[in-house]
Amino acid sequence: MLEHLIPVLAGTLGAATPLIFAGLGELVAERTGVINLGVEGMMLIGAIAGFAAAADSGGGALAGLPAGAVAGMLAALVFAVLSLSMAANQAACGLALTIFGVGLSAFIGQHYVSFSLPGLQPLDIPGLVDIPVIGRILFHQDPVTYLGL
Repeated sequence: MLEHLIPVLAGTLGAATPLIFAGLGELVAERTGVINLGVEGMMLIGAIAGFAAAADSGGGALAGLPAGAVAGMLAALVFAVLSLSMAANQAACGLALTIFGVGLSAFIGQHYVSFSLPGLQPLDIPGLVDIPVIGRILFHQDPVTYLGL
């Protein structure tokens, strides 16, 4: 039973990594007094830009990660300019960015429906990966997950 649960828990930790980064970004925004409801849109814009860059360039994750990060930052810049510099309603700007991100990623993503790309290879931390149960869960992850933790 436990041998079937370990890969599920390890996969859950890896799948939660984007949410960890988004949550940290939202936490920083909230601490400064900004209500950012556009986090999901920023994530979707970054995700489709990263996937498109990885698929079209042939560079895999090494091309997709920076492209996704830059696209997400540009979406955040649009939100910042509208809501802070132009004093637009933060809630309206955030919701508009989320709706835009959903639509843009669905539109661009239609081209990439049948694509399959390899992900980052997990890194084993020597010694720690051999710890029973938690070793395979915590210490057999890709580098981005380690960065998020």
